[in-house]
Amino acid sequence: MAQPQSHHRRNHLLASLAPADLSALESHLEALELPLRHVVEAANKPIKHVYFPTSGIVSVVASGPKDRKIEVGIIGREGMSGVSIVLGDDRSPHETFVQIAGDGLRIAADRLRHAMQASASMRLCFSQYAQAFMVQTAHTALANGRAKVEERLARWLLMAHDRLDGDEIPLTHEFLALMLGVRRAGVTTTLHMVETRALVSLERGRIMVLDREGLEELGNGVYGVPEAEYRRLTGWRGKSPR
Repeated sequence: MAQPQSHHRRNHLLASLAPADLSALESHLEALELPLRHVVEAANKPIKHVYFPTSGIVSVVASGPKDRKIEVGIIGREGMSGVSIVLGDDRSPHETFVQIAGDGLRIAADRLRHAMQASASMRLCFSQYAQAFMVQTAHTALANGRAKVEERLARWLLMAHDRLDGDEIPLTHEFLALMLGVRRAGVTTTLHMVETRALVSLERGRIMVLDREGLEELGNGVYGVPEAEYRRLTGWRGKSPR
């Protein structure tokens, strides 16, 4: 496993910190693998560690009665878990777990609190990320409530594509159904429609993005506003040329 000192540059948020702020965190960052389904935050439990992914994707999932679940946000190498810590709390009602395996860095939540208390510039950096993440979750709610399934699927694929190297997205239809809050059969039908339009190719357990601009067009405007906020607030941008 790479040492944190060489690893942190792969996480945009850490790399964007002022040198003194990064120095305050470096010795406390632990490099680790993030295997599929690894729980980053348990619902309604004190957060012990804050994670900074360097590859892969972490999913924030809200749960309701009768085990109803839907994804409300995703985190990749652009950001961090533990937004509740940044905002002064110690827990969240949502579960956060690894959706696409990768690597990352973590720091004890108490260490991060202490470092933020000592640095106004670090607080500002992480607070601006928290604002961008909240815009993402708000637009996820908008998409889930108002957009067609194919528009929501296109948005999700674009968001995942932004956070991964290359064009391959390793996901099963079952997992996508949870992410989009629809039945698996609906995801399969929609994916085949998207494949017929030559926007993606499908293989067992993975989706290959073939035409990003076509996916943006299919998304019909549901992708883009949070991405613009990430650029404005944190300087991070995905793969879209816009």
